[in-house]
Amino acid sequence: MQAQAETQPVMPQLNRPAPGFTAKTTHGQKSLSDYTGRWLVLFAHPADFTPVCTTEFSGFATRADQFAELNCDLLGLSIDSVHAHIAWKRSIKDNFGVEIPFPIIADLDMKVANAYGMIQPGASDTAAVRATFVIDPEGVLRAMLYYPMTNGRSVDEVLRLVKSLQTSDAHGVATPENWIPGEPVIVPPPNTAEGAEARKDEGYEYTDWYFCKKTL
Repeated sequence: MQAQAETQPVMPQLNRPAPGFTAKTTHGQKSLSDYTGRWLVLFAHPADFTPVCTTEFSGFATRADQFAELNCDLLGLSIDSVHAHIAWKRSIKDNFGVEIPFPIIADLDMKVANAYGMIQPGASDTAAVRATFVIDPEGVLRAMLYYPMTNGRSVDEVLRLVKSLQTSDAHGVATPENWIPGEPVIVPPPNTAEGAEARKDEGYEYTDWYFCKKTL
């Protein structure tokens, strides 16, 4: 008898509208449309009162002002109740001295988690993996990061990624590996043989016709 095929998670797609949602949070009901005009980092954690998640939420909290300076809001999620979220937030404040300033979605029915592909059968059928989504002010999904249950993500990398995306949008450029603001950016390569021939004399930091940098 043939084994039943494993159900695959529905995955959102980059550069497409992010899945809409309306959900109960620790700050009242929130919808994706509430964040129109601002960047949003939506991030999931497996469960409240777990050690790795506590370090991650503390990391996002201590950098919340830096995200705010980028016109970027933070929104957490796990498959726990609002009351569990509130108790966990109070525990983090009492035990680690960190105030969690952003809302946390109570996704008990897993609607948001399923819409964003946060439920990975290979990891867990009942908890959202460490997934992070960067959504732009038009509601378009621009980046996705997935981490395993056992390993915490880098909040500094998420912050760097938002800065990189905003720089690419503002200047029509790409950013190299581990780029930070102030470093040279990559100029898109020309699309014609004539453009490739002329690229060397266009004033960029030239390595080859397809690889040129400039300072903003």
